[in-house]
Amino acid sequence: MTTALLVIDFQKGLVDTEPLPGDIAMVSAHINALMQRARDASVPVVLIQHEDDSMLVHGSEAWTLSATLNTAARDHLISKRTPDSFLGTGLGALLAAHAVKHIVICGYASEFCVDTTVRRAAANGLTVTLAADAHTTHDKPHANAAAIRAHHNATLSNIRSFDPKISALRADEIAFETPVQG
Repeated sequence: MTTALLVIDFQKGLVDTEPLPGDIAMVSAHINALMQRARDASVPVVLIQHEDDSMLVHGSEAWTLSATLNTAARDHLISKRTPDSFLGTGLGALLAAHAVKHIVICGYASEFCVDTTVRRAAANGLTVTLAADAHTTHDKPHANAAAIRAHHNATLSNIRSFDPKISALRADEIAFETPVQG
């Protein structure tokens, strides 16, 4: 099965400003490890950037990718304007061009763009692995970031109404296989 890694909204204006999202150092380290393992296996790495007309203006400092990410020239960039990384973007076409059937998802924010993209990917027929310790958010009045992450790991991996499977695995449990050429 051909796989791609999606890194959602890991941008300066979202993850590099005070207050920092929960467990940001750990999450950044796990995302970087996933990106390196994906590249080593010739798996596409897709960096998705949210944009809007106020804080995350396309091309602004806040819109740029976090300085904590170890990006590579061959990574793919997708810009989006909604929590759904597929809606109004070229993500679906990019994945189809690479014959992707399975995606690994990590990034920011667990309860918004990560959650929405996981659900949409499954609805689109893709098998999804949520990197359980490689997504985060900011603390909220009702729950801290770790509790929100745990909730989404449990909730999303227990959805059975989509035909493709959604699972949540620790980053160190996720293996990328080199795609078969042919």
